[in-house]
Amino acid sequence: MSRVFLLSPARCDGRRAKILLNETATFDLASRLRADGAPIGDVFAFLSGLYFRGKLAYARAFGQREGVVPSSFAITTDRGLVPVETPITRADLTRFADVDLASGDERYRAPLRETAQRLDSELGNTENVVLLGSIATGKYADVLIEIFGDRLLFPIEFVGRGDMSRGGLLLRCAREGTQLTYVPVRGAVRRGKRPPKLGAL
Repeated sequence: MSRVFLLSPARCDGRRAKILLNETATFDLASRLRADGAPIGDVFAFLSGLYFRGKLAYARAFGQREGVVPSSFAITTDRGLVPVETPITRADLTRFADVDLASGDERYRAPLRETAQRLDSELGNTENVVLLGSIATGKYADVLIEIFGDRLLFPIEFVGRGDMSRGGLLLRCAREGTQLTYVPVRGAVRRGKRPPKLGAL
């Protein structure tokens, strides 16, 4: 069975974004972003740190589709679902920062709906889509449930955890080759008691 992962986005207007967008920055990722572009997965991992790095490692470890087609997609603010290996440029990142996800802006919702529908048409009815991101609010889940229904899953172990704890858990699972437990987003308890802290990675 195919398994596709949708990774919630990194913040594109924070302190780390300013570092990456600095025209005088000389480190490799910043240089690539200004030139031919760098994979959106790597860019978001830099912006978000442990949490997105964990999502990316986990999705790369367990994403599965037939043929040479993407199995991991980053959610963006204005382009919907983008394969994590897609190169983006400095101009792309600047545009991402102009759209506020929390506002429900149609500049965000319309492309997300369109690309999710396209992905849904490519997948069989039995193939699942796993959201690696918060379901505590509806900013990702509500649009995606419209398209995928009960096929939209999330890791039950996410409930009650903060971003850093989720990132650490995902990195550990990717390293150990152990997948989490997926349940449908629709009807799930979206908030819960905080679980025990993770031990040392």
